[in-house]
Amino acid sequence: MLTILFDGIAYGMLLFVLACGLSVTLGLMNFVNLAHGAFAMAGGYITVIMMNRYGMSFYWCLPAAFVVTALVGALLERLLYRRLYSASHLDQVLFSIGLVFMSISAIDYFMGGQQQLINLPPELSGRFGFLGIDIGRYRLFIIVICAVLTVALQLALTRTRFGSQLRAAVDDGRVARGMGINVSVIFALTFALGSGLAGLGGALGTELLGLDPNFPLKYLIYFMIVVTVGGTSSITGPFIAALLLGIADVAGKYYVPQLGAFIIYAVMILVLILRPHGLFSREGSR
Repeated sequence: MLTILFDGIAYGMLLFVLACGLSVTLGLMNFVNLAHGAFAMAGGYITVIMMNRYGMSFYWCLPAAFVVTALVGALLERLLYRRLYSASHLDQVLFSIGLVFMSISAIDYFMGGQQQLINLPPELSGRFGFLGIDIGRYRLFIIVICAVLTVALQLALTRTRFGSQLRAAVDDGRVARGMGINVSVIFALTFALGSGLAGLGGALGTELLGLDPNFPLKYLIYFMIVVTVGGTSSITGPFIAALLLGIADVAGKYYVPQLGAFIIYAVMILVLILRPHGLFSREGSR
């Protein structure tokens, strides 16, 4: 039971890192970016190429996946995304889902359609026992990394000048510009941060989730569930939602594998019946 709880927490933490960039762009920037999973896939393939083709350490692949996908995100934001900030959500959905299919086709052409595998460092492989819990070393590594990222992200958005400027730019862009805030740069940096976090999550999830060209579509529904259940008004909601869904998914697949993904969808429906705007949304608390 404790082992399942531990594995569920690790899975939930990974889901949060993968989905928190979408929570930022949707909740703070009001942009429906369904291509978020493509950035996660990019981070995974960066890791595969660096490790399998160039023999680089897994530990170097993680910051590389973050930096490269953040740069790609910043470039696409300048060239494409910024043109649709004022567009309707339908236009944003059509645009971003088009990017998803383009990324799938490109990866399939250049990398092939097979499942990609990596070899983790020896110190991250295997499991060990602790107080009756069978702990996977790599899952423990994921929990530690994701916990540090979660705290850093929360502090950055709530306790820093950048976070204050971002909230001001979202609430009223014209007033923010009048106060000397460069809204364009703030949005570009925010989008780059969200893309980089997705890439880092993809790199961390290569071993745990698997990686193939259909990754953006396969896990898009999971990202959307985390953001929908958690709400988009804070980071806390998606974090708690990711933990709940991760534990429910792992426990459901262990105890009732014949139900498949039914458990995670049932949890989503139950939460949305009780809290239609998400667990920690402002609207839901009224």
